[in-house]
Amino acid sequence: MEQRHLGHTGLRVSRLGLGTMAWGRDTDEGEAADLLKAYLDAGGNLVDTADVYGEGEAEALLGRLIEGIRDELVIATKAVSVPHSDRRFDASRRHLLAALDASLARLGTDYVDVWQLHAYDEGTPMEETLAALDTAVHSGKARYVGVANYSGWQLASAATWQRAVPGRAPIASVQMEYSLLQRGIEREVGPAARELGVGLLPWSPLGRGVLTGKYRNGTPSDSRAASDRFAGFVEPYLTDGARRIVDAVSTASDGLGVAPLEVALTWVRDRPGVVAPIVGARTPAQLRGALAAEDLTLPREIRSALDDISLPALGYPDDGWNRH
Repeated sequence: MEQRHLGHTGLRVSRLGLGTMAWGRDTDEGEAADLLKAYLDAGGNLVDTADVYGEGEAEALLGRLIEGIRDELVIATKAVSVPHSDRRFDASRRHLLAALDASLARLGTDYVDVWQLHAYDEGTPMEETLAALDTAVHSGKARYVGVANYSGWQLASAATWQRAVPGRAPIASVQMEYSLLQRGIEREVGPAARELGVGLLPWSPLGRGVLTGKYRNGTPSDSRAASDRFAGFVEPYLTDGARRIVDAVSTASDGLGVAPLEVALTWVRDRPGVVAPIVGARTPAQLRGALAAEDLTLPREIRSALDDISLPALGYPDDGWNRH
């Protein structure tokens, strides 16, 4: 699998990441072991998790599976989210450093390669939050740091602060939802990331599963949209506008002789600034479908058609508002 640098760093990661949000909840240990083996056999090395996935079980499961192969992987995890609490996000120094220690214990390692802030916390001064990232890097518990789900101004502020002060740990990555069904980051976050040398790691690159085409003729009983837990997560992408984009992806896939998910994944993988889409496959079969996209390059005409049909609305003062 081809590798890319993570932003303006020397760290190289495979251009497809393996997500673990379902591990320890919908994906059991045997299935997770099969997923990890298939991913590593394909040349992948970036595994993304978080302290809240499966209420910590995703990290614990991953920790059991990486014993003896830790050095082969680039492990990325996240902190900030506080489930079952009145305070949804906590990016205080106290919480972050305790959360990092807890993640390391579950993972069974003394460092993570990329430690990410899961969301922006309005209740904590940014300087305090960023200082905690510096402490993590200087202590050796994290090699690189990143953020996730930040707005354009939040990313620009954090990355600029880290670059302006000597000795601070630079923001290496930003993890954002990005797909043909969700192109909102193209307004501000994407341009800011490219300008500041921050690598983009798209999550849900298959539009919460909708771009696979599985919902074109209804809701499969074994799909996330059929579950009480995830129905609300998928529903926003089951609109008439989304259906037109899914139809265009399916038309392209028919013409190329590949699966719709390969088309959708290749489109986002090759967007400007993207380092590695994070694919949250629940089964080895789903992962094999995603891995098949490694050999696909979209023809210019197809890419242009998909760009046009999914173009996000731009207005003042979005990036590019005066070029349309």
